Formats: sequence, structure tokens, C-alpha cells
Amino acid sequence: MKSINTQKLLFVINPVSGSNNTDWEEVISNYFSQSTHFIQLFLLTKDCNLQMLKDKINSVQPHQVIAVGGDGTVKLVAECLLKTDIALGILPAGSANGLAKELGISEDPNKALDIIVSGNSKKIHTTTVNDQLCIHLSDIGLNAYAMKKFERNGGRGMWGYLMATFKVLWQNPKMNIEILIDGKYLKIKAFMIVIANGTMYGTGAVINPIGKLDDNFFEVIAIKQNSIPELFKMVFSHEPYDSDKTEVFQTNALTMRSVKKVHFQIDGEYLGKVREVNAILVPNSLKITVPATVK
Repeated sequence: MKSINTQKLLFVINPVSGSNNTDWEEVISNYFSQSTHFIQLFLLTKDCNLQMLKDKINSVQPHQVIAVGGDGTVKLVAECLLKTDIALGILPAGSANGLAKELGISEDPNKALDIIVSGNSKKIHTTTVNDQLCIHLSDIGLNAYAMKKFERNGGRGMWGYLMATFKVLWQNPKMNIEILIDGKYLKIKAFMIVIANGTMYGTGAVINPIGKLDDNFFEVIAIKQNSIPELFKMVFSHEPYDSDKTEVFQTNALTMRSVKKVHFQIDGEYLGKVREVNAILVPNSLKITVPATVK
């Protein structure tokens, strides 16, 4: 990627992301103080919408647009860059930085900035879930319910999210779900079903060990039982699941229908309750900047 000696870099900063006190404007300006790269900083405000951000990108015409925030900020920027040749860069600054973890991007600001200027570009697939962009992970059930609790309590940081998860762990009833996948109908009872383009949540828990952002499938993981051994596999050992407790499917298109409305989230954003979820793979739709070691 870095055959370009001087790059035009647009940093989109979400000033309310995360729980630390990093002055991102200062960090970025100091890093590039002796650089030949051209940088612009754009602070997201409450009244900023997708079209305003697109207009800014069109006016700057950058080589990269860098999302400075969590998964929500990354998704917002990515929506502006779909099917373009402008690369998405990431400075992890949120409470949850699932995609950054997925790509091996350090939470150390200077190390992350090193990737921006000396990393590689890579095309990845995305998914469209209920007509919305999903880069990483979407789910119904337990995790989405925990996100609702987390947001309602004004949560910040990983500890707050984990506490919200434990609170709902035994409150979330099993869902009765009918799935249409590869022309076959399946009926599943599950606490949680994940549409996984990537492998892990921002907590570091690996929900989808076989996932790749650039293969021809996404995975569907049905958590049929709340199980400590299965949770241990997700967090620590990453061994194959017990199919009686956790079932995994691969596909490029999916329809799910629930008997009752269920909690729903995409890339860390809680989106309320739904009765139906439709997902389809969108190949080679997003160009991202990754560490030079990532192929």
C-alpha cells in the first residue's frame, strides 16, 4: 500500500468514545509534526450525520479515512467508504474495539499510528444485515440484551459490559428460531445466535474460531445452552465446540425468524427488538489498513 510517499489522511474523531482521557487531537498532531503526510482532523458532533461525513470525505479526497473511536465509529466511517478505493484506518479509542482486535491493531496510540503510515491495504467482505452494514459481528439474544442493559446504565469500559452480561446471563430466555440457510429450514432453540464475519468480540472472546474476513462465507453460531465449558473455549482454549451446546453453520445468505421479538445488535450497536433477520455477504466491499504482517 505504502508506495505513496506522502499520503492525505483524514482522521474522524469521536470525542466521547471510550473511558480514557487521551487527547487524540494532540496525539495525532504530535505524531505527524515532522511528517510529510497531509493530515486533517474532523470531530464528530451530535448533529453530524452520514451525509455530512460523506461530504467531508469528498471534499478532502484522502487516501485513508481513520476512525478514531470504538466499533460504532468504525462502522460509521466504513459506511462512507464502501465500494470505494479509499482505505479505512482504525485508531482504537472505544469501550469496545472488536474489529481492531480482530486485525491485530494495538491500543497503544503510537503503534496504531505506525500501522496507518506503514501498514498494508486489504479488501475484505462485509455483510448486509437487515439492510444495514455489518463489518464484524451481529447477533440476537443474550449479547444484544447485555448491550441494552449496558447502554441503559450509561456503561463505559469493558468491566461495565461484563457486569451487564452477568446480570442478564440467566434472565434471557431461549428463543424459538426458524432459520433458512442454503435452501433448508431448521428449527433451533437458542439463547443467542451470532452472524459472524469476524472471529472475536471486543472482550477478546473468540466466538467464531474459523472465521475469516475475506473468505466466501460468514458463520452462524447458535448458542443452544449456557455452558461454562463452552464459555471457557470461547475465552481461553478456542477448542471445537460441543455441537449439542453450540452449533456452527457456514453460508453467504441467511433468514432467521423468531416466534417472539428478540434483542438485536450490529457491530456493537443495540438496535432494539426484531422478529426477522436477513443477512447476505457482500464480497470485496471494504478496503482497510492492516498491520504489515497481516495477509
